[in-house]
Amino acid sequence: MHANWKTWAHVTKLDPDKRLPPGAAEEIATSGTDALMLSGTLNVTQENLNELLDQVSPYGLPLVVEPASPDCAIFDGRIDHLFVPSVVNANDVRWIVGKHYTWLRHANSIDWDMVVPEAYIVLNPNSAVGRVTGADCALSGRDVAAFVEVADRYFRFPIVYIEYSGRYGDPSIVQAASDAVEHAVLYYGGGIRSAEQAAEMGRIADTIVVGNAVYDEGIDVLRATVRAVQ
Repeated sequence: MHANWKTWAHVTKLDPDKRLPPGAAEEIATSGTDALMLSGTLNVTQENLNELLDQVSPYGLPLVVEPASPDCAIFDGRIDHLFVPSVVNANDVRWIVGKHYTWLRHANSIDWDMVVPEAYIVLNPNSAVGRVTGADCALSGRDVAAFVEVADRYFRFPIVYIEYSGRYGDPSIVQAASDAVEHAVLYYGGGIRSAEQAAEMGRIADTIVVGNAVYDEGIDVLRATVRAVQ
């Protein structure tokens, strides 16, 4: 039975390329967050991903792997879902559908019940994901709303993810996305480092994702962001 990701208000994103201090995995898992997402853009390997899984899987929280590219996908019995991104505002079609085709062309078997497609709209040009995918980040609220409608109404992605990746986003842009979305669950991620920011984006998006704050600010800030949206 897979976890019901549609009901999550707060997700904590952990990067396999970063080290957690001793005891941190338990503190994160008991912070009140709804799920853990294992995801990173750079230097993610099967080895460091499995090492992180070893650290966090004993605590019973829903676990999501979000591969940097679909060819890094794993179907491990410890994870609940595989969230597979398509960067819909990428200028390189490989990040929209090309890598996905390559993945399926060479895959032995896919557990489709675990796969949840995500339409990513990347809005920080200085982020690793922005640079790697060649995302067009100079978008107005109207532009973002149009991308959301294409993803939601036309392609029927179950998740639309507004990604500022390390920088706190413009609430008016996220509001434009929220106003445009009809069926998909709206995720927001990027630069949430306080309860106030968590509450602000939590009022607009269905689910907020907190990542860098875990490493830079510590467990107390993570707990504060959880309380702000639950």
